[in-house]
Amino acid sequence: MIEYNKYKKTLQHLIVQFENYRTLDKHQPKLIQEAVAESVIQRFETCYDCMWEILKRYLSEELGIPEVPHSPKPIFRLAFENDLFISSIEAWLKYADARIGTSPDYNGKKAKVALKVINNFTKDAIALYETMSGKAWK
Repeated sequence: MIEYNKYKKTLQHLIVQFENYRTLDKHQPKLIQEAVAESVIQRFETCYDCMWEILKRYLSEELGIPEVPHSPKPIFRLAFENDLFISSIEAWLKYADARIGTSPDYNGKKAKVALKVINNFTKDAIALYETMSGKAWK
């Protein structure tokens, strides 16, 4: 049986910190703004990594797919083919690209790309959680 609590918790943390980022007073010192943005990105990384690993297990254990790839993009394609996503495969590939771009670059352009996809990512990640776990989000 797959345990979804860690996935849910990492997603909840991402949502809370992203809301902090969105509502942050723009008059705060730049260092504070950067620290909150970096925290959001780190929570995105953690949630994303947890999500695709759980998704991999779901495809194998729940759907019985014998040959599940070992990296996110092929896993997303397989999940899309099995109707696990409410959004397009292109959206999920954007999330993958955003995650790849965050590792070396918290303050640069790639970090800004990640911050732009997080709102949609959280909505899609909630829907995926509900699909895989069979439980309502709230």
